[in-house]
Amino acid sequence: MPALTTSSDGFLLHGEPFRIISGALHYFRVHPDQWTDRLRKARLMGLNTVETYLPWNLHEPVPGTLVLDGLFDLPRFLRLAQAEGLQVLLRPGPYICAEWDDGGLPAWLVSDPGIRLRTSDPRFTDAFDRYLDQLLPPLLPHFAANGGPVIAVQVENEYGAYGDDTAYLKHVEQALRSRGVDELLFTCDQAGADHLAAGSLPGLLATATFGSRVEENLGALRTHQPEGPLMCAEFWIGWFDYWGGPHHTRSAADAAADLDRLLSAGASVNIYMFHGGTNFGFTNGANHKHAYEPTVTSYDYDAPLTESGDPGPKYHAFREVIARHAPVPDEPAPAPGPKLPETTVELDRRAPLLPYLRTLDGAVRSEDPVTANDLGVDTGYVLYRTTVPGSGDGLLRFSGGVGDRAQVFVDGASVGVLERERHDETLPVRVPAPGAVLEVLVENQGGVNYGPRIGAPKGLLGPVSFQGEALHGWECRAVPSADLGAVPFVPSDAATDAVPAFHRGTFEVDTPADTFLALPGWTKGQAWVNGFHLGRYWNRGPQRTLYVPGPVLRPGANELVLLELHATTGTRAQLTDTPDLGPEND
Repeated sequence: MPALTTSSDGFLLHGEPFRIISGALHYFRVHPDQWTDRLRKARLMGLNTVETYLPWNLHEPVPGTLVLDGLFDLPRFLRLAQAEGLQVLLRPGPYICAEWDDGGLPAWLVSDPGIRLRTSDPRFTDAFDRYLDQLLPPLLPHFAANGGPVIAVQVENEYGAYGDDTAYLKHVEQALRSRGVDELLFTCDQAGADHLAAGSLPGLLATATFGSRVEENLGALRTHQPEGPLMCAEFWIGWFDYWGGPHHTRSAADAAADLDRLLSAGASVNIYMFHGGTNFGFTNGANHKHAYEPTVTSYDYDAPLTESGDPGPKYHAFREVIARHAPVPDEPAPAPGPKLPETTVELDRRAPLLPYLRTLDGAVRSEDPVTANDLGVDTGYVLYRTTVPGSGDGLLRFSGGVGDRAQVFVDGASVGVLERERHDETLPVRVPAPGAVLEVLVENQGGVNYGPRIGAPKGLLGPVSFQGEALHGWECRAVPSADLGAVPFVPSDAATDAVPAFHRGTFEVDTPADTFLALPGWTKGQAWVNGFHLGRYWNRGPQRTLYVPGPVLRPGANELVLLELHATTGTRAQLTDTPDLGPEND
């Protein structure tokens, strides 16, 4: 018998009544050296459980491989949760949404032509089965049946908002059961009758997702499932941000009042998010309904625990609410963590990007541009290069558009930008003479994580023409970013710069602590500290600083590298003790 079971109106853990009071904490969005701290703070707020998704795309980046180390060392995270006395809810997907690149589905899978994602298509289900064959053996020792903390596992994720292939859901259920998962299985859907009907399975616990209208949504769940525990598996207490939009917030009093309503109704809850963390590197997702909207680097989510792990207003408000319904540790609430003193970083070395890329081997040559997917480039940037036989003023046409943002250069001079979010396909340019070099630097700004556009291709999406004449003879290459030591930096004291370039500087640290990278005067690009990829910055906001976890710093000399895509009006960056995620919008 599984450790967690259901009764007519609630949960039983090892036969004793148990209410799940959980918070979402994604291990892959938090530096591993900070997991213990975040889990302790979860317990101190009154949580008895934590919940996490599993990103398939990073656990199996290449078919047949399994990554379970560093940021993705899930067994270690589970051991730490158990040591803190916390139970765990696992949500392995296969699809997770989570504002994560391609909703967590691997790029090698979603780029398979004609595959029907999240259906009974054998190409999809067979790939998931092979993934579970690798993933589950190292995880099963941490399940409650084997003495571990994992008490329940989710089947798919909000499937009712996507499809109605019941046979597919049953396949996911059986794929887990047949590989040794004996724990409680549950589904999770938005609290509408249609979503709950399409996304649930007989015999499995159905749970709902919502952030308000508690009585109405619990009523819809009870109508769908007349008996058993009521649970809000995602109680939305904040929201995510996208570039060019507002910084979303929700008042602590409003969120706490709805949490109190949930607990007063006897329901179990998973707070989404307890601690949001960060979309480090190239991991952020995007939404695309009417327009493409890439998610920002911060996943602070206006959560009880801020991006840097400090208790915010919701932490204290939620702790008070939980104490009215369940035991809360008789220990002081945690204090904010130390921050690095204000520090200025002089970036006095640079390496122009396009000349550097022209020196590298490994370009793919083709008559027409090749998509990033076909090049095997899952994230980051692709540079396309050809010559233009014509000259004069004319229109560059990019058939099918770009995925997701393209900077266009003629003989090394910037001539414009095209963006997926504006549905751009044409650009007026002047070509000075026949044989001019056309270069197009295309940025993947994040894979769509929700809806039918998951897996939408990146790079140049079709033929390119000038003055109606197709351009052929392309060189296509990925922009390397994993080995910054290979970048040919040279000293530079230029006060301004107007070409894409890597910039490097060093700074001294006495005692490592959290800090926030501010980049006034810089435009758009990527940032690394000591080789750790912090993620994307962009002056369009709302986010104005990048979180730098204290564990990536070291006593003594530290290195900051920026890949600036446009222009900078200075050579300095600032490390500050205060985050700036943009003007708040309740």
